[in-house]
Amino acid sequence: MERCIELFAIFGGLDVEIDTSKHTHELIIEHILQHYEQIDAYVSTLVCDDTDAKKLLLALSVGDRRIFSLFKRARLNNINGGIALNFLTQKGLIKIEYSREQDKRGIKPKLSKEEARHRVSDKFLFVHPFLRFWFYFISPHAKEIKNGNFTKMLDDFNQRKYSYTSLVFEELSRILLSYYLRDEEIESIDSYWDANVEVDIMVKTKRGAFYIAECKWTNHKINKKELNKLQEKCQAMEVQPKQLIFFSKRGYSKELLGMQSKRLVLFSVEDFKKLLKSHPAMNSFPLKIF
Repeated sequence: MERCIELFAIFGGLDVEIDTSKHTHELIIEHILQHYEQIDAYVSTLVCDDTDAKKLLLALSVGDRRIFSLFKRARLNNINGGIALNFLTQKGLIKIEYSREQDKRGIKPKLSKEEARHRVSDKFLFVHPFLRFWFYFISPHAKEIKNGNFTKMLDDFNQRKYSYTSLVFEELSRILLSYYLRDEEIESIDSYWDANVEVDIMVKTKRGAFYIAECKWTNHKINKKELNKLQEKCQAMEVQPKQLIFFSKRGYSKELLGMQSKRLVLFSVEDFKKLLKSHPAMNSFPLKIF
């Protein structure tokens, strides 16, 4: 399943048949780099060759996904940035993730300087993993790729593939958690962020119960320290969760495994096999978007 998730993070949305016996570099060269001109032309068509839209997608691929951070990274003012966001959303290329944070300006009469400067901001996500992969790894190396030099792009991929895949893993974890909690009448399931705290997944049910989850796409096992950090985040958010949940690429320490209970749930990569049946996006390649 680890291999499946890695490939989905790259090719999800690209109309190709994937031979999983081949090395990832070989697949990237075969299906993307050798067809750079064709795919680049199609991506340009998707965004109507809009320069601001391309700037925003490039910023979204690598940034923290908050609206005002996106505009700053893309060097767009609020008006042009807003127009580009609306355009890309209407095209079905990105989707919004609404902030759950309350604006303190309407609650507290006196704010600290930091609170006054802080702005509540929604986030955006790519709908299809491949488009993010394109702007994350391909666009920055366009000149070399056009000249047939793939080395820098592949080296960049080797260095940043774990941080890149972590967001896709988080999105897939959200889908798996929805499946796991399918009988709980979920009201909302999104990430949570405010000026001081950020958690990967917060679930609220119609009965008012909370489930808080963190996702770790790293090469080390999750230990009790990570549990302590998550408990501290819950205290900062003033939330008493029904369950704390982890999703891990590399598993868990013996100590943490021994702490599993109704209050602590630990998912491994192998648990994602459930998505092969329940979620069509993971079931097969291609997704026939590009």
